Amino acid sequence: MRIVFIGAGDIGLPSLEALTATPDHELVAVVTQPDKPVGRSQKLALSTIKLRALAAGVPVLQPERMGNAVGELQALRADVFVVVAYGQILSRTVLDIPTKACLNIHASLLPRHRGASPIQAAIREGDAETGITVMWMDEGLDTGDVLLREPVAIAPDDTGGTLHDRLAAAAPGCLMRALSAITAGHAPRVPQDSSRATLTKKLERLHGRIVWDQRAEEIDRIIRAYQPWPGTYCLFPTDEGKTAPLKVHRAKIIEGAEACPIGGTVIAADNRLLVACGRGVIELIELQAEGGKRMSAGDYLRGHPLAAGMRLQ
Repeated sequence: MRIVFIGAGDIGLPSLEALTATPDHELVAVVTQPDKPVGRSQKLALSTIKLRALAAGVPVLQPERMGNAVGELQALRADVFVVVAYGQILSRTVLDIPTKACLNIHASLLPRHRGASPIQAAIREGDAETGITVMWMDEGLDTGDVLLREPVAIAPDDTGGTLHDRLAAAAPGCLMRALSAITAGHAPRVPQDSSRATLTKKLERLHGRIVWDQRAEEIDRIIRAYQPWPGTYCLFPTDEGKTAPLKVHRAKIIEGAEACPIGGTVIAADNRLLVACGRGVIELIELQAEGGKRMSAGDYLRGHPLAAGMRLQ
């Protein structure tokens, strides 16, 4: 079949590479977001999706809006569009272009965790598993009929980054099975139960502020879920009577520890930094001061002494 790949995020790279390598289908084009200016120089940066497509000799389209490229897309005579983390909801006009299907690869077991941040949500909410869903796209936000789902277990030490990579690696196999089912003419269409749906939003840095009144288990999940993006942070008191941000890259729950009743209170700050939560105690293991380097808590405390009884915010 003739395939057009539509995506922008790195989670789609393994699926794109699988499409460039398979002899069973022809990848006729890649559609991705326009190049974005980055850094102080505002130099245009090419996405990894675009770089991989060009390296494979595949034509690349970069419309500001998909509606602006309808004519070009129709001229490709595609059988299937494959969409992975593109960042736009496609109109009915675009969805109707391929002759057989417009498929979306989504990083959750739909209908749970529709929307922009399903990987982080699965860890944050304490789910035992997540997975890959391949669905027939419609005009809604991840509301289309399910073609197939593949569960992926969430490990106790998974971060948003490690789970992202395992889901990305699982996606190509799901995609190839879905394409084979369409080719054979027996691809299922299972409607989602929207009464069970949850919706996730696009994450910003402000969402990473630690709320110390939460339980240690909840704070640990948030720290892991938001690593590497958007990251988590708290505020610590400075000698000038002000507060400064402190990024928290890694932490762990201290089982059985007695906590101060006020969340955010520093319990120990020698070679280890132990902090009381709304219930339980958490140890902050890797930290980063504003403008500084990522380091162990012990190294951080040698340069930024804290005292038991101080309160992080």
